[in-house]
Amino acid sequence: MIKLTIIIPVYNEIKTVEKLINKILKLNIKKQLIIVDDGSSDGTELILKKLKKKIHKIITHKKNLGKGAAIKSGQKFVKGKYTAIQDADLEYDPTDLVKIVSEMEKKNYEIMYGSRVLNKSMFKNTKNFTHIIRIWGNIFLTKVSNFLNRQDLTDAHTCYKVFKSTIFKKIKLEEKGFSFCPEITTKVSLMKIDIKEFPVKYMGRTYEEGKKITAFDGLDALYVLAKYRFLK
Repeated sequence: MIKLTIIIPVYNEIKTVEKLINKILKLNIKKQLIIVDDGSSDGTELILKKLKKKIHKIITHKKNLGKGAAIKSGQKFVKGKYTAIQDADLEYDPTDLVKIVSEMEKKNYEIMYGSRVLNKSMFKNTKNFTHIIRIWGNIFLTKVSNFLNRQDLTDAHTCYKVFKSTIFKKIKLEEKGFSFCPEITTKVSLMKIDIKEFPVKYMGRTYEEGKKITAFDGLDALYVLAKYRFLK
């Protein structure tokens, strides 16, 4: 039985995608790797073609549709007992996914997020978030999410989200961009599921290094939180 399905949305990550895939292939867990090339045009698509025999499923979008759209494309092919979301950069360490799944199995948790700040001082090493505005933005969005969704999270907008696949496959995903995060947090909260957290390693990159999320995505996250809590 496949223990963990890892869905990786990829868009123009030529510098990191091969290193990331090799790290994941070495994980000591029975896994399924689903990569969604979301319209890459920088040579990422050629690297994926070279590695396709090592990857269980590659899905290609002809144009860039967004992170949420990529995850939705991968959702229907999930075969593992658990499903994790992994960005194609190297900000997160995939070995933490194995630890999260182990903790979920041990305690029978249904959903667990990998928190970048749990049991840490968020201000101790601001380099991890690359800018003080990102730190305050993450704190603010997490507090709003907790208030609306009745959760007690420290890092609601982390990339590392791991679900029991039976739950993940039931969720109708609608958001195409980075607002996948507030959408799915709100939808599982409406299912009355408590989201647990596990501390993970994180080394953020700058916009010069390829960071794609912006302040506008933060504003969109606020709208999406309200939309799925009150308007849908």
